Amino acid sequence: MTIREFKMPDVGEGLTEAEILKWYVQPGDTVTDGQVVCEVETAKAAVELPIPFDGVVHALLFEEGTTVDVGQVIISVQTGEAEAPAPAAAAVEAAPAAAEEAAPAARQPVLVGYGVSESSTKRRPRKAAPAPAVAAQNGTAAPAAPAAPAAPVLPAVPAQPTGERPLAKPPVRKLAKDLGIDLASVVPTGDGGVVTREDVHAAAAAAIAPQAVPAAAVPVAAQTQAPVAEAAPAADTAARETRIPVKGVRKVTAQAMVGSAFTAPHVTEFITLDVTRTMKLVQELKDDPDLAGLRINPLLLIAKAVLVAIRRNPDVNASWDEAAQEIVLKHYVNLGIAAATPRGLIVPNIKDAHAKTLGELSESLSSLVATARDGKTSPADMQNGTITITNVGVFGVDTGTPILNPGESAILAVGAIKLQPWVHKGKVKPRQVTTLALSFDHRLIDGELGSKFLADIAAVLEHPRRLITWS
Repeated sequence: MTIREFKMPDVGEGLTEAEILKWYVQPGDTVTDGQVVCEVETAKAAVELPIPFDGVVHALLFEEGTTVDVGQVIISVQTGEAEAPAPAAAAVEAAPAAAEEAAPAARQPVLVGYGVSESSTKRRPRKAAPAPAVAAQNGTAAPAAPAAPAAPVLPAVPAQPTGERPLAKPPVRKLAKDLGIDLASVVPTGDGGVVTREDVHAAAAAAIAPQAVPAAAVPVAAQTQAPVAEAAPAADTAARETRIPVKGVRKVTAQAMVGSAFTAPHVTEFITLDVTRTMKLVQELKDDPDLAGLRINPLLLIAKAVLVAIRRNPDVNASWDEAAQEIVLKHYVNLGIAAATPRGLIVPNIKDAHAKTLGELSESLSSLVATARDGKTSPADMQNGTITITNVGVFGVDTGTPILNPGESAILAVGAIKLQPWVHKGKVKPRQVTTLALSFDHRLIDGELGSKFLADIAAVLEHPRRLITWS
């Protein structure tokens, strides 16, 4: 038979790894060219991967939740007709086959997607510790039982033999790497001396616990005097802490925020304003039959106010080219909307938002939010943004000092809109009030330009008729 391998592709412009989120096929399933077989998450987005050929799934080489390097084989597919094994090959494989039949339970799949091996790949021989040595290390001296002729049982190996590379499947190796465990020091319990996930977790737990002195090496008097409860604090600490590997979107977001914070000189300005008229306009637009079916909310009008303010202050829409030592003015606006998702913060953007009508902008916002919530935002949707809005008000927060999305010139944080006492027409009245915070790159935007830009946004939201008069 012919086995074809499908490797993890680079699905996001130079990314080096991706996490397998979900398999849509299992060993034995028939697949066709172009069929989606799994969903993976890169450092930028979740992406579905299609298989590029027809056949029957032979094996899934990594389980869900595993981070795989680009270029590694993730699935093998059997194509064409199966060929009968040659007589010599059949004779060579007869003995291993008998051993497999003697212990079928040990050959059942352990990890999701792993089927029973159909290849004739042979493991390298392992050095088995002599039975007396094993008994001495284990503290027992039971007589050796006669081995079954078809499937001899090797004595348990307490540690990996020196100089040999430990046997472990790729997901187990990745787990050991994440936990900082040396596989050579792990006691294997799997068939043939294979290190399992349970072995790695056990080694990690042992590493957290304090190093205990063997009882035989401690005098009897010292054993009597030693307080038994001394080991409790370390065990309690391990139970009270959880370590979460930083990967995927969260990993790249953290790296981007650190890079942005220590590359672009941030300045943040604030303004508190009365948005009562804007809130009334939101309600009127909701009742307008011409906008029926569209999602109308304050964020829509805030986005429109930002676009109007950019038109009045075009120099804010720029980027810094470090290599060329140039400021690049953008004659288009790709408006970013920060979105909190279960996989972390992402910032997709609405392409050419400056050219959209109010209805088109509403449709784009709704689509952007829905796609982000479902984890389907593509890498292209998050590239080439110019200015971003982050709505922290939905969490009841008044304001903040947002960090720039890398490569962009400014980010506007919108605080919660609350009913507050406000001086209106010479009298204190309850009004809808919010606070805006604008962070900007001081290499691109000086204090005067930043202040004018923020003041114009506020002016539009205080008197939304300016959406017409300033457009």
